[in-house]
Amino acid sequence: MREDALAELPSFCSHEHWGSVDAIGMLPEGFRADVECGALPKRPADLFDILLDPYFRGQLAASGGEVDHLPRPAGLADFRAWAAESPEDAFAALDPLIERHRATGAFQCIRHGLRLLYGQDIADRKRVDLHGLNRAIAERYGRLFDWYDEARTRLGFSGLIRPVHPEYYWRMRSPASAHELKRCRTVVRIDPFLHMWPAECPRRDALAELTGIDPVDAASWRAFLEKIMNRAAEHGAVGVKQLQAYGRSLDYPPRDDARIRWRGDLAPDEAHAFKDWMVHACCEQAEARGWPHQIHVGTHNLPQSSPLPLADMAKRYPKMKLVLLHNWPFIRESGWLARHHANVYLDTCWLPVLNPAFYRGALTEWMGYVPAHKILCGHDATSIEMAAGSALFVRNILTEVLRLHANENHLSAKQAKRIAAGFMHENAARLYGLSSPDISTPAS
Repeated sequence: MREDALAELPSFCSHEHWGSVDAIGMLPEGFRADVECGALPKRPADLFDILLDPYFRGQLAASGGEVDHLPRPAGLADFRAWAAESPEDAFAALDPLIERHRATGAFQCIRHGLRLLYGQDIADRKRVDLHGLNRAIAERYGRLFDWYDEARTRLGFSGLIRPVHPEYYWRMRSPASAHELKRCRTVVRIDPFLHMWPAECPRRDALAELTGIDPVDAASWRAFLEKIMNRAAEHGAVGVKQLQAYGRSLDYPPRDDARIRWRGDLAPDEAHAFKDWMVHACCEQAEARGWPHQIHVGTHNLPQSSPLPLADMAKRYPKMKLVLLHNWPFIRESGWLARHHANVYLDTCWLPVLNPAFYRGALTEWMGYVPAHKILCGHDATSIEMAAGSALFVRNILTEVLRLHANENHLSAKQAKRIAAGFMHENAARLYGLSSPDISTPAS
């Protein structure tokens, strides 16, 4: 295969967090972009919003490089205030922290995305026109959804799916809401439901008011969930998503309704049972709708985030497709599940951001083992700029691995390219039922 063999293939953004930047902000439930449909920046966005996103800033902090601990001029409350007051000095102060992470996937994805979309390389700080870059970012984020359209056309992004909180489907009062709904589909995050058992739970109570259902037992909880999923479906949702692997195992034994305490001062084992029950109740909703279920696997909470316990879920809900996200370091285990269970799929999203070598390793492991229709290559980026850098790695590494695979297995260039088209776009479009030419746009 030629180096540019995949350049014209579309890339389906099957799991993204665009908008998870400081300029758009946070709410008590999470990132504002995930809670309010059509959320726009509250102030002009700049380079520091893109660079110091949750992933890279968190990576800096984990290595002892919390940016708010950098020495700064007196009178400035935090790094954000410094960046607004003197962006060149603030950028220079980041250099020692960035240097430790210069070769990491997170920095390189951001770097290459900015280079592709703005024509500036932040790896060479002295040559960056910081004021010009900040102006360009502010201008484009000031017309956010038009910018997404322009960037997606340039990058060949064919579709966009974002996980959002349940409240998102009611908070659609912004004039920009309609613009967002035309450009993306969503999956419903179910993790908030797993924490709605305390006697005092304002979030549960607020959703109860919105749905008109106060969940106090098995029947009312199922009705409550159904009302939320119906609302989500009416506004273009195509699945559910959970991230429980951050804090617990993915073993969800079925629980008898009669043995669950629904709210109150639950003991740890009672709370665990409630969460198990809730996951199954959400799976019932997903299976009834034919919705895929995205599940975060690995990367954190090792070794408790192994996907192997999900074999039971795959068997129990055969009409619900399980999409295992990320999967590192459980690449082999995830591949085994996808090979032996018809309803298990794999999405490499986030792997290039974590480390491009992880993405290369996953492809190398799965290419000759997992059926080709079961692999998706999303990005899991916090911004479209990060997604642009991830897509560059996806195309380059996929070309490299396919060339080796084609040579070893005597595949023609046409056959290899068909596999690539499946990984990058067609498998996701088919899985989520979005096969129209503009697959990100709900039918009218």
